[in-house]
Amino acid sequence: MKLNWRQEWPSLLLIAGMFIATALSWSSAPDSIPVHWGINGEVDRYGGKFEGLMLLPLLAVGIYLMLLFIPRIDPKRTNYERFANVYRIIRIVMLVFMAAIHGAIIAIVLGSGIDISLVVMVIVGLLLAILGNYFGKLKPTWFVGIRTPWTLTSDLSWDKTHRLGGRLFVILGLLLAASGIIGQEWAFYLVFGLMFAMIIYLVIYSYVVWKSDPDRRQGLTR
Repeated sequence: MKLNWRQEWPSLLLIAGMFIATALSWSSAPDSIPVHWGINGEVDRYGGKFEGLMLLPLLAVGIYLMLLFIPRIDPKRTNYERFANVYRIIRIVMLVFMAAIHGAIIAIVLGSGIDISLVVMVIVGLLLAILGNYFGKLKPTWFVGIRTPWTLTSDLSWDKTHRLGGRLFVILGLLLAASGIIGQEWAFYLVFGLMFAMIIYLVIYSYVVWKSDPDRRQGLTR
């Protein structure tokens, strides 16, 4: 997949923004910063400034570079050209997600009383909903999408599983975001139970479609 750096400016701007936000908040941040929260929103571990303010920007750089590198090693690398615009949007959405989490952490460090666990649920829910909206446009690859032995050996299984999975991910993401807004712990566990059930269903569904596909392949290397 050929990379057009002029189209990468939103991703690069998001990464730069995370580092700028870190630099601007560095002097005002305390030496001990919350770095992990329990499901109830209570801080259960503290770290230093570097871990609290620099870890996410550095992780964002790593994930961005990984997403750029993945097509080069994927046996189905030529398929990335078929959804290059969607793949670029996925990179941007992932960085928006990380920048939003980073912004929430900085807000807490600077004295905001927001509940990070609820904020994360809303952000993750919106992430799943947005990504799910693009699932139907993904083409078979070994690293991106719903990858089962059956979606990777049947174009029909890949297409139908991703169309269904996309709709389910949108619904699940909106439910997770709603559970964060509601702020009830039971809603969080209910959504994650539904997520587990959805994953199992999609795996079974991909096999059923594969079984009905006369053009299915019997091995991943064929």
